[in-house]
Amino acid sequence: MSEEIKQPDEEQQEEITKEEEREEDIPSMEALTEEELIEVYSETFKDFEEGEIVKGTVIKVSNDEVLVDIGYKSEGYIPASEFERLPSGEPNVKVGDEIDVYLLRREDPDGMIVLSKQIADQRLAWEKVERSYRDGENLEGRVIRRVKGGLRVEIGPLKAFLPASQVDVKPVQNLEEMVGQTIEARVINLNRRSRNIVLSRRVILEEELERKKKELLESLQPGQIVKGKVKNITQFGAFIDLGGVDGLLHRTDMSWGRINDPSEVVSVGEEIEVVVLKVDREKERVSLGLKQKTPDPWETVEEKYPIGSVVMGKVISTVDYGAFVELEEGVEGLVHITEMTWSHRPTHPSKLVNAGDEIQVKVLDIDKEKKRISLGIRQLYPNPWEEFAKKHPIGTKVRGKVRNLTDFGAFVELEGGIDGLIHASDMTWARKMVNPREILKEGDEVEVVVLNVDVENQRISLSLKHVKPNPWLTVPERYKVGSIVEGEIVNVTDFGAFVKLEEGVEGLIHVSELDNKRVEKPEDVVSVGDRVKVKVISLDPIDRRIGLSLRAYKAEQERKETEKVVEKYSSKSASAGTTLGELIQRTIMEQQQKLKSGKGE
Repeated sequence: MSEEIKQPDEEQQEEITKEEEREEDIPSMEALTEEELIEVYSETFKDFEEGEIVKGTVIKVSNDEVLVDIGYKSEGYIPASEFERLPSGEPNVKVGDEIDVYLLRREDPDGMIVLSKQIADQRLAWEKVERSYRDGENLEGRVIRRVKGGLRVEIGPLKAFLPASQVDVKPVQNLEEMVGQTIEARVINLNRRSRNIVLSRRVILEEELERKKKELLESLQPGQIVKGKVKNITQFGAFIDLGGVDGLLHRTDMSWGRINDPSEVVSVGEEIEVVVLKVDREKERVSLGLKQKTPDPWETVEEKYPIGSVVMGKVISTVDYGAFVELEEGVEGLVHITEMTWSHRPTHPSKLVNAGDEIQVKVLDIDKEKKRISLGIRQLYPNPWEEFAKKHPIGTKVRGKVRNLTDFGAFVELEGGIDGLIHASDMTWARKMVNPREILKEGDEVEVVVLNVDVENQRISLSLKHVKPNPWLTVPERYKVGSIVEGEIVNVTDFGAFVKLEEGVEGLIHVSELDNKRVEKPEDVVSVGDRVKVKVISLDPIDRRIGLSLRAYKAEQERKETEKVVEKYSSKSASAGTTLGELIQRTIMEQQQKLKSGKGE
């Protein structure tokens, strides 16, 4: 059965027609002259120069050589050693492959063209490297091994050096991990003569980071919530990597509460969500917040903690002037030292409360704008000044211990841990003002009279002298001017000596009244503790002053002795056979000697 002949379709018929038209354009070989035939034959071959790189097609592959048609009148060959070997040992090339070759010689002794694949590859690779260096283009290469100071990178048939400092934007701990990787790099130094190529991968990464940074900075807006990774922690906050841009999360924006150390809130490597607070695109700075993700607790603080309410809190820290108490996270108040206890004694707050203590406090005042709350502890207990005033009306006698002495008085500790003041003018009836240390010493148990209680200003006035009646009310009757009195020397000063006549009553022997002759130092005549007899020479009960004289007392005694001598003259002068003048003079001398030796006794 004969095979049926198929007619071409319209598309095939159109192709046949075009082909026939092309054939009609080619002149018939029979119609050409010999010269024209030679010219046409010559034009079918390309003209090549030695040292040129041309394209060729592999037409035969053997174990020794590879034949390549480059369009010349004869084929060229390349030693098979210039090609990589397959596992089977054959050159890694096949018939039909188009390759670049270098024309070494146009004809060898056998009339063959000598070609080189390796030289072509190297020259083309160098051209590529030089163009990349000149134009700043990126190259692709494969890391083949680690070398001293960096990595060896293979760019086609060429070998380049990638310094360790140029591998990444940050130091790479283990360069061995890079071996075998195909990377993009840029030529930063080139010397063809010494075949030296230096690469940088870092510049590409930095450019990419810079591009991402600009894009990110443009996209960031205040109030936006973004994710980031904690990159570094410092004393003042933490730096957050937002994916190309580092933002600062300041410690004051980490929590509404107190932060002692940023590491209490975040840790390096942690992924967190933060709020963009501010973006400075010109300076490439981004401020971030963590606490802003939750409402500010101070917005409702007046409703939660009304003035006068008693609430629980935790002592955060103690300072010289008080203690900080946390009512909730982000809300702290200060208990000033004056609001800790009713006592006025200077005590450090750490003696009363410690960090970590859970305590009750009373809200005294709130300044929402400045975010300050004043708290009190003493207000939780009865006011000891009010309690004292109720139990001890004015005029009541109470007992206490002398806690402190000053130039103006003595502080006495009373019941309830509060202090009262005995002013210097209320120490004794003897003088209006005395040095409190002359009468009392710290630790003395004393009985005092309450003169006044000022609850509002927390002051209590006490009196030591009012425990006994005022002796000066009867002093004018008991210490008349001209009378001889006896007392004890209690104080010696430059201007004289004070004599205690009785409890609360003292008199002064002025220095001029100590002796008939001039006295430079009163202590040469009298000493503290001496018992002396003196004459009252002046009296001022209003100012509580009594003037005494030792000189007048001595003169009085001499006068009395003289009178005695005169009375006894008659009998003594007759029996002794002496004159009256001799007897009086001898008697006076004996009396003076007696007074001097006994200091007026």
